[in-house]
Amino acid sequence: MKKILRVLLFVVIVLGVSFVLLPGYVQNALIHLTANVDDYEIFENRIIEASKPEAWKVSADYNQYALGSAYEESFEEYETTAFVIIKDSALYFEQYWDDYDEATISNSFSAAKSIVSLLVGMAIEEGRIESVFQPVSEFIPSFSEGNKANITVQDLLTMSSGIVWDEAYMSPFSLTTKAYYGDDLKAIVESLEADVSQGLAFHYKSINTQVLAEVLEVATGQSISDYATNRLWRKIGAEHNALWSLDKAGGMEKAYCCFNSTARDFARIGQLILQDGHWDDDEVVPYEYLEVATKPYDYAEDAVNYYGYQFWIAHYKGKEIPYARGILGQYIFVLKDKNAVVVRLGKNRSKNYKEGHPEDVFLYLDAAYELLK
Repeated sequence: MKKILRVLLFVVIVLGVSFVLLPGYVQNALIHLTANVDDYEIFENRIIEASKPEAWKVSADYNQYALGSAYEESFEEYETTAFVIIKDSALYFEQYWDDYDEATISNSFSAAKSIVSLLVGMAIEEGRIESVFQPVSEFIPSFSEGNKANITVQDLLTMSSGIVWDEAYMSPFSLTTKAYYGDDLKAIVESLEADVSQGLAFHYKSINTQVLAEVLEVATGQSISDYATNRLWRKIGAEHNALWSLDKAGGMEKAYCCFNSTARDFARIGQLILQDGHWDDDEVVPYEYLEVATKPYDYAEDAVNYYGYQFWIAHYKGKEIPYARGILGQYIFVLKDKNAVVVRLGKNRSKNYKEGHPEDVFLYLDAAYELLK
């Protein structure tokens, strides 16, 4: 028995020493294991203030229709926490699960990429960025070197920058894990390399959005959270403060993910797109930019028909549906033919893909169209 105890003690000591010697981001990854919709609680955050709240109108048909039992079962299988439909600029349907409600904030994960795209469109309209063809090197000096010198803002928007990046979510040692759990995103951007395929091929890499955020920060002279507060959040009448998680206190936003808000306020992002970039009488995002951003981008090689400027495009029953997408099934769909927006938040999504989209995308679209009949 004493020998077994000594062996166990030795193993514990070895494991403990090994853990201490690991980089900090790997330690954090091992402690937390997987990303969670409530991870804003473990990160520092910057507030996107809702200074001019504007409650949604409520439709006369609000919650008059219910999800069928088959949909309920599938929604619960994927751990749905919120399903909200805005129809004709009014709250038409909403349902929450797992103690979530209309005031609960949740991580958007990569749906935040679409928000960054909107901010880029605004900065172009203001002349802070000349155009999507402007070289990134004019904002970030380290991009003047090697193949990076050829990268434009458009290359980043379309995930065709050729930046060398390990988009691995499960490995605690990947660059993506380092970006998520580490504390120096700017140092990561500074160290990037690129191959020679700028503008030629689509390769989904989160670092493209992080570089865009740094471009925005230099171009506007403020954090992307402050820019989003002034140019987006207060203009679309958000009811709740949002949080953008940072790499450290006073640091850089995790721009490729980690914009945290409520389902109702996420719906405002979709409504803005539905209204061609306008809110009331104010043009928030230029229509010309949105028109390109929410359509498939034509590449010189390796063309895809399901991605624009940080927006996904689903081909559903003869319709093109632009949407924002997060890794755990965070979706903001824009249904122009129904004058509607659909938001689904949750903790899981399908591992199977159809035409570039997780299969549950089509489940939520089916449910929404059924409710909107």
